[in-house]
Amino acid sequence: MKIDAHQHFWKFDPVRDAWIDDSMEILQNDFLPNDLKPLLEQSGFDGCVAVQADQSENETKFLLNLADRADFIKGVVGWIDLKASDLEQRLKHFSQYSKLKGFRHIIQAEPVGFMKNQQFVDGVKKLHKFNFTYDILIFEHQLEECINFVKSLSEIPLVIDHLAKPDIKNRSFDDWAEQMKKLAEYPNVHVKLSGMVTEADWENWTREEFTPYLETCLDCFGADRLMIGSDWPVCLLGGSFEQVIGIVEDLPVALANPIMMQSWDNQLKISII
Repeated sequence: MKIDAHQHFWKFDPVRDAWIDDSMEILQNDFLPNDLKPLLEQSGFDGCVAVQADQSENETKFLLNLADRADFIKGVVGWIDLKASDLEQRLKHFSQYSKLKGFRHIIQAEPVGFMKNQQFVDGVKKLHKFNFTYDILIFEHQLEECINFVKSLSEIPLVIDHLAKPDIKNRSFDDWAEQMKKLAEYPNVHVKLSGMVTEADWENWTREEFTPYLETCLDCFGADRLMIGSDWPVCLLGGSFEQVIGIVEDLPVALANPIMMQSWDNQLKISII
Protein backbone atom coordinates (compact mmCIF):
# COMPACT_ATOMS: atom_id res chain seq x y z
CA MET A 1 0.00 0.00 0.00
CA LYS A 2 1.39 3.38 -1.04
CA ILE A 3 0.60 5.95 1.66
CA ASP A 4 1.13 9.69 1.89
CA ALA A 5 2.14 9.67 5.56
CA HIS A 6 1.66 13.35 6.30
CA GLN A 7 -0.93 15.86 5.14
CA HIS A 8 -3.56 18.19 6.59
CA PHE A 9 -7.19 19.19 6.20
CA TRP A 10 -8.90 22.32 7.46
CA LYS A 11 -11.78 24.72 7.01
CA PHE A 12 -9.91 27.99 7.16
CA ASP A 13 -10.64 30.15 10.18
CA PRO A 14 -8.62 33.40 10.28
CA VAL A 15 -8.73 33.53 14.09
CA ARG A 16 -7.95 29.90 14.87
CA ASP A 17 -5.48 29.66 11.99
CA ALA A 18 -3.68 32.93 12.70
CA TRP A 19 -0.36 31.20 11.97
CA ILE A 20 -1.37 31.35 8.29
CA ASP A 21 -0.45 35.00 7.75
CA ASP A 22 -0.56 37.03 4.53
CA SER A 23 2.78 35.63 3.39
CA MET A 24 0.94 32.30 3.16
CA GLU A 25 -2.11 33.60 1.33
CA ILE A 26 -2.37 30.45 -0.77
CA LEU A 27 -3.23 28.54 2.43
CA GLN A 28 -6.05 30.89 3.43
CA ASN A 29 -8.63 28.53 1.91
CA ASP A 30 -10.48 25.35 2.80
CA PHE A 31 -8.57 22.12 2.08
CA LEU A 32 -10.72 19.00 2.30
CA PRO A 33 -10.64 15.34 1.18
CA ASN A 34 -12.20 16.00 -2.24
CA ASP A 35 -9.34 18.42 -2.95
CA LEU A 36 -6.65 15.88 -2.11
CA LYS A 37 -8.13 12.67 -3.53
CA PRO A 38 -7.37 13.38 -7.23
CA LEU A 39 -3.79 14.37 -6.36
CA LEU A 40 -3.24 11.09 -4.55
CA GLU A 41 -4.74 9.10 -7.40
CA GLN A 42 -2.66 10.89 -10.04
CA SER A 43 0.52 10.03 -8.14
CA GLY A 44 -0.47 6.42 -7.49
CA PHE A 45 -1.16 6.66 -3.78
CA ASP A 46 -3.66 4.34 -2.11
CA GLY A 47 -4.36 6.66 0.78
CA CYS A 48 -3.04 9.13 3.31
CA VAL A 49 -2.58 9.91 6.99
CA ALA A 50 -4.23 13.15 8.14
CA VAL A 51 -2.24 15.04 10.77
CA GLN A 52 -3.49 17.67 13.22
CA ALA A 53 -2.87 21.35 12.56
CA ASP A 54 -4.88 22.79 15.46
CA GLN A 55 -4.23 21.91 19.09
CA SER A 56 -7.66 20.86 20.26
CA GLU A 57 -9.71 17.70 20.67
CA ASN A 58 -12.15 19.28 18.23
CA GLU A 59 -9.42 18.96 15.63
CA THR A 60 -9.03 15.27 16.39
CA LYS A 61 -12.78 14.75 16.07
CA PHE A 62 -12.87 16.78 12.85
CA LEU A 63 -10.21 14.58 11.24
CA LEU A 64 -11.86 11.39 12.46
CA ASN A 65 -15.17 12.51 10.99
CA LEU A 66 -13.48 13.13 7.65
CA ALA A 67 -11.77 9.74 7.84
CA ASP A 68 -15.10 8.07 8.55
CA ARG A 69 -16.52 9.48 5.33
CA ALA A 70 -13.44 9.09 3.12
CA ASP A 71 -12.01 5.58 2.90
CA PHE A 72 -8.71 6.79 1.42
CA ILE A 73 -7.88 8.49 4.75
CA LYS A 74 -6.24 5.44 6.28
CA GLY A 75 -5.09 7.01 9.52
CA VAL A 76 -5.26 10.10 11.72
CA VAL A 77 -2.65 11.69 13.96
CA GLY A 78 -4.65 13.88 16.30
CA TRP A 79 -4.11 16.12 19.32
CA ILE A 80 -4.81 15.53 22.99
CA ASP A 81 -3.75 17.38 26.12
CA LEU A 82 -0.89 15.16 27.24
CA LYS A 83 -0.62 17.03 30.55
CA ALA A 84 -4.31 16.67 31.45
CA SER A 85 -5.27 15.07 34.75
CA ASP A 86 -7.85 12.90 32.97
CA LEU A 87 -5.53 11.90 30.12
CA GLU A 88 -5.96 8.16 30.60
CA GLN A 89 -9.75 8.45 30.38
CA ARG A 90 -9.47 10.55 27.22
CA LEU A 91 -7.08 8.03 25.65
CA LYS A 92 -9.48 5.22 26.51
CA HIS A 93 -12.26 7.17 24.81
CA PHE A 94 -10.23 7.75 21.65
CA SER A 95 -9.00 4.15 21.52
CA GLN A 96 -12.39 3.15 20.08
CA TYR A 97 -11.48 4.83 16.76
CA SER A 98 -9.56 2.36 14.62
CA LYS A 99 -8.24 5.02 12.27
CA LEU A 100 -6.69 7.06 15.08
CA LYS A 101 -3.03 6.04 15.01
CA GLY A 102 -1.39 8.57 17.31
CA PHE A 103 -1.03 12.12 18.53
CA ARG A 104 1.11 15.20 18.01
CA HIS A 105 1.87 18.44 19.83
CA ILE A 106 3.41 21.44 18.05
CA ILE A 107 6.61 21.43 20.08
CA GLN A 108 8.35 23.70 17.57
CA ALA A 109 6.32 26.59 19.02
CA GLU A 110 7.15 25.77 22.65
CA PRO A 111 9.96 27.31 24.74
CA VAL A 112 13.29 25.68 25.47
CA GLY A 113 12.88 22.91 28.02
CA PHE A 114 9.35 21.89 27.06
CA MET A 115 10.43 18.30 26.35
CA LYS A 116 11.93 18.12 29.85
CA ASN A 117 8.57 18.73 31.50
CA GLN A 118 7.93 15.53 33.44
CA GLN A 119 4.16 15.85 33.25
CA PHE A 120 4.40 16.02 29.47
CA VAL A 121 6.84 13.11 29.29
CA ASP A 122 4.60 11.00 31.52
CA GLY A 123 1.68 11.82 29.26
CA VAL A 124 3.53 10.60 26.19
CA LYS A 125 4.43 7.41 28.04
CA LYS A 126 0.74 6.66 28.58
CA LEU A 127 0.24 6.37 24.82
CA HIS A 128 1.92 2.96 24.90
CA LYS A 129 -0.94 1.40 26.89
CA PHE A 130 -3.35 2.24 24.06
CA ASN A 131 -1.02 1.40 21.13
CA PHE A 132 -0.75 5.00 19.97
CA THR A 133 2.26 6.56 18.27
CA TYR A 134 3.70 10.00 18.92
CA ASP A 135 4.78 12.52 16.25
CA ILE A 136 7.58 14.91 17.21
CA LEU A 137 7.37 18.28 15.46
CA ILE A 138 10.52 20.29 16.14
CA PHE A 139 13.05 22.57 14.53
CA GLU A 140 16.69 21.59 14.03
CA HIS A 141 17.83 23.61 17.07
CA GLN A 142 15.61 21.43 19.31
CA LEU A 143 17.29 18.16 18.31
CA GLU A 144 19.61 17.94 21.31
CA GLU A 145 16.67 18.32 23.69
CA CYS A 146 14.73 15.81 21.60
CA ILE A 147 17.44 13.17 21.96
CA ASN A 148 17.17 13.38 25.74
CA PHE A 149 13.39 13.26 25.39
CA VAL A 150 13.35 9.97 23.45
CA LYS A 151 15.71 8.23 25.87
CA SER A 152 12.86 7.59 28.28
CA LEU A 153 10.34 6.59 25.61
CA SER A 154 11.76 3.33 24.30
CA GLU A 155 8.41 1.50 24.28
CA ILE A 156 6.56 4.01 22.10
CA PRO A 157 6.82 4.32 18.30
CA LEU A 158 8.09 7.86 17.71
CA VAL A 159 8.02 9.77 14.43
CA ILE A 160 10.20 12.77 13.63
CA ASP A 161 8.18 15.03 11.34
CA HIS A 162 9.80 16.83 8.41
CA LEU A 163 13.35 15.56 9.08
CA ALA A 164 13.32 17.76 12.23
CA LYS A 165 13.11 20.83 9.98
CA PRO A 166 16.76 21.48 9.07
CA ASP A 167 17.47 25.03 7.89
CA ILE A 168 17.83 24.03 4.27
CA LYS A 169 17.51 27.59 3.01
CA ASN A 170 20.76 28.54 4.77
CA ARG A 171 22.49 25.22 3.96
CA SER A 172 22.63 24.10 7.59
CA PHE A 173 23.72 20.48 7.55
CA ASP A 174 26.64 19.23 9.68
CA ASP A 175 25.17 19.71 13.16
CA TRP A 176 21.74 18.49 11.97
CA ALA A 177 23.31 15.34 10.50
CA GLU A 178 25.26 14.61 13.67
CA GLN A 179 22.15 14.91 15.83
CA MET A 180 20.11 12.75 13.46
CA LYS A 181 22.77 10.03 13.68
CA LYS A 182 22.36 10.07 17.45
CA LEU A 183 18.57 9.84 17.15
CA ALA A 184 18.91 6.86 14.82
CA GLU A 185 20.49 4.87 17.67
CA TYR A 186 16.99 4.52 19.13
CA PRO A 187 15.21 1.80 17.09
CA ASN A 188 11.70 3.09 17.92
CA VAL A 189 12.39 6.41 16.16
CA HIS A 190 11.13 6.87 12.59
CA VAL A 191 11.43 9.84 10.23
CA LYS A 192 9.03 11.42 7.76
CA LEU A 193 10.61 12.61 4.51
CA SER A 194 8.30 15.59 4.29
CA GLY A 195 8.15 19.34 4.75
CA MET A 196 11.44 20.03 2.99
CA VAL A 197 10.38 22.70 0.50
CA THR A 198 9.03 24.95 3.24
CA GLU A 199 12.42 24.88 4.98
CA ALA A 200 14.14 25.85 1.72
CA ASP A 201 13.80 29.01 -0.34
CA TRP A 202 10.14 28.76 -1.40
CA GLU A 203 10.80 30.40 -4.75
CA ASN A 204 14.24 29.09 -5.72
CA TRP A 205 14.85 25.58 -4.37
CA THR A 206 16.33 22.76 -6.46
CA ARG A 207 15.89 19.03 -5.96
CA GLU A 208 19.64 18.55 -5.63
CA GLU A 209 19.86 20.57 -2.41
CA PHE A 210 17.64 18.03 -0.62
CA THR A 211 19.74 14.99 -1.57
CA PRO A 212 22.30 15.21 1.31
CA TYR A 213 19.48 15.32 3.85
CA LEU A 214 17.68 12.36 2.30
CA GLU A 215 20.88 10.35 1.97
CA THR A 216 21.69 10.97 5.62
CA CYS A 217 18.25 9.78 6.72
CA LEU A 218 18.51 6.63 4.61
CA ASP A 219 22.04 5.88 5.82
CA CYS A 220 21.14 6.43 9.49
CA PHE A 221 17.63 5.04 9.75
CA GLY A 222 17.34 2.63 6.83
CA ALA A 223 14.38 2.51 4.49
CA ASP A 224 12.21 0.58 6.96
CA ARG A 225 12.17 3.55 9.36
CA LEU A 226 11.38 6.20 6.76
CA MET A 227 8.03 7.46 5.50
CA ILE A 228 7.17 9.81 2.66
CA GLY A 229 4.74 12.65 3.18
CA SER A 230 3.58 15.49 0.98
CA ASP A 231 2.75 17.93 3.81
CA TRP A 232 -0.10 19.09 1.55
CA PRO A 233 -1.46 21.74 1.55
CA VAL A 234 1.38 23.46 3.44
CA CYS A 235 3.75 22.30 0.70
CA LEU A 236 1.94 24.61 -1.73
CA LEU A 237 4.02 27.46 -0.30
CA GLY A 238 6.96 26.01 -2.20
CA GLY A 239 5.62 23.61 -4.79
CA SER A 240 2.81 21.39 -6.04
CA PHE A 241 1.92 17.98 -4.62
CA GLU A 242 3.56 16.32 -7.63
CA GLN A 243 6.76 18.39 -7.32
CA VAL A 244 7.13 17.64 -3.63
CA ILE A 245 6.60 13.90 -4.00
CA GLY A 246 9.01 13.97 -6.95
CA ILE A 247 11.85 15.13 -4.71
CA VAL A 248 12.02 11.59 -3.35
CA GLU A 249 10.63 9.61 -6.28
CA ASP A 250 13.06 11.12 -8.77
CA LEU A 251 16.19 10.52 -6.71
CA PRO A 252 18.77 8.09 -8.15
CA VAL A 253 17.31 4.59 -8.26
CA ALA A 254 19.68 3.22 -5.63
CA LEU A 255 18.39 5.76 -3.11
CA ALA A 256 14.73 6.10 -4.04
CA ASN A 257 13.78 2.48 -4.62
CA PRO A 258 14.44 1.13 -1.10
CA ILE A 259 12.34 3.95 0.34
CA MET A 260 9.47 3.51 -2.10
CA MET A 261 9.43 -0.29 -1.83
CA GLN A 262 9.59 -0.59 1.95
CA SER A 263 8.29 2.56 3.54
CA TRP A 264 5.00 3.77 2.09
CA ASP A 265 2.75 2.26 4.72
CA ASN A 266 5.01 2.58 7.77
CA GLN A 267 2.81 5.23 9.39
CA LEU A 268 0.10 2.58 9.60
CA LYS A 269 2.39 -0.28 10.60
CA ILE A 270 4.15 1.45 13.47
CA SER A 271 0.88 1.91 15.31
CA ILE A 272 0.86 -1.81 16.06
CA ILE A 273 4.55 -2.36 16.80
